[in-house]
Amino acid sequence: MEKVQGVGGFFFRAADTEKLAKWYEDNLGVTRVPDDYDKPAWRTEAGTTVFAPFKQDTTYFGDMKNQWMINFRVRDLDAMAAQLRSNGIEVEVDPEEYPNGRFAQLFDPEGNPIQLWQPGGKDPG
Repeated sequence: MEKVQGVGGFFFRAADTEKLAKWYEDNLGVTRVPDDYDKPAWRTEAGTTVFAPFKQDTTYFGDMKNQWMINFRVRDLDAMAAQLRSNGIEVEVDPEEYPNGRFAQLFDPEGNPIQLWQPGGKDPG
């Protein structure tokens, strides 16, 4: 059976696409989509990607209007949280260390939930 090799893109609506793309680039290092094919697009390191539907009534994403949450793998959760906080972004680091690593939650300027994950222990991949 053929299988997909990973996430090739994540597409979502935004009120101000330029401002939001700049926020992700400036704060999380997610390079904006290039305006021509000669410029490099954002590349990630290989690793586990979790693809999981949640029940309609979940509160895990925050506000019920949020239909998605993205999880970004990070190398050093504490360093990333400190970087974001220095930019005035509120980040909640979960104090618990789970068998698969550590997590933090934040929201982008349009209220979309973001989870950061520092793999550790039993990385499922």
